[in-house]
Amino acid sequence: MTFLSDIKDYPWTSLLAGVLPARLAARLPKRFQAPSSQIVPPASVAGRALTIVIAIMTFLACLTAGGVYMVHQSASAWVDDIASEVTIELNPLETADIEKKMTLVALFLAKQPGVTRVKPMSADDSAKLLEPWLGSTAALSALPVPRLIAVEIDRSDPPDIESIQNALTQNFEGVTLDDHRRWQSEIKLITRSTALGGIAVLALVAAATIAVVVSATRSAMATNREIIEVLHFVGANDRFISREFEQHFLGLGVRAGLVGAIAAAVTFLLMPFLLSLLGGGAVTEAETRRLLGNGELDFGGYLLLALTIVVVAALCMVTSRLGVFRVLKTYA
Repeated sequence: MTFLSDIKDYPWTSLLAGVLPARLAARLPKRFQAPSSQIVPPASVAGRALTIVIAIMTFLACLTAGGVYMVHQSASAWVDDIASEVTIELNPLETADIEKKMTLVALFLAKQPGVTRVKPMSADDSAKLLEPWLGSTAALSALPVPRLIAVEIDRSDPPDIESIQNALTQNFEGVTLDDHRRWQSEIKLITRSTALGGIAVLALVAAATIAVVVSATRSAMATNREIIEVLHFVGANDRFISREFEQHFLGLGVRAGLVGAIAAAVTFLLMPFLLSLLGGGAVTEAETRRLLGNGELDFGGYLLLALTIVVVAALCMVTSRLGVFRVLKTYA
């Protein structure tokens, strides 16, 4: 309850003055100015090196969070596309007249309830699917490339896939149905693994940030020990002293977080250009785009970067508060 009351009583209107440089803060309206001059000198707390370190940590956290977000969005779109379609494969080695069989199978599928569209793919279409891996070569025409039929299903009223598969097996030889369940499970597994890896990286970044802020808090309190002892002598309590340091580290966290988040946002904006610049061939580019989409963040992704700034600033504030109270216990 004490911490919640401190948050309620915190001079939030003066936060902008602590974030902006001194020259710009002096031009703000009076209601945004600090209610009183700060007792602890700002230069003794917020060093340039500390700001750079927290900005780097924020940059890494934003890159990790944005990367996991893009993978999740791309995987979700991919799973939705896969779940709305099944593929029928016809083996040309077991069929004398493949075109006639393609027509019969397509007509059979079109009559099934829950099927919205049946699209037989030509031999050229099937060959184009192999071009990213085998390239464009005339040798593909001599290979027994399986013929495919793309079947779109109604997601609101899906058909009985198992009964359709049994009917195809009984009425047609060399015809198999792929409902893409294996691919869906693998995509979900990759997404979960990526999310867990991202959480691990964010935990490490948070731990490093806490360690840096704790070290900076101890150093600042050691530097200002005389001021703290005088404050104790005139009757200042621990909450008053901790608030002096909290204001410094909260402003520091916001400034450094903004720098790191803006750098990460610029990186994501340049991501499509970087992907095309790195190249790596058609296969690499195709697989990268399947994993990351077009490499751009949407509005929700940039909101996630903004949330990272809030988390970093709050982490700096809370850590400095706990660090100050721990050091003040040794002064008693």
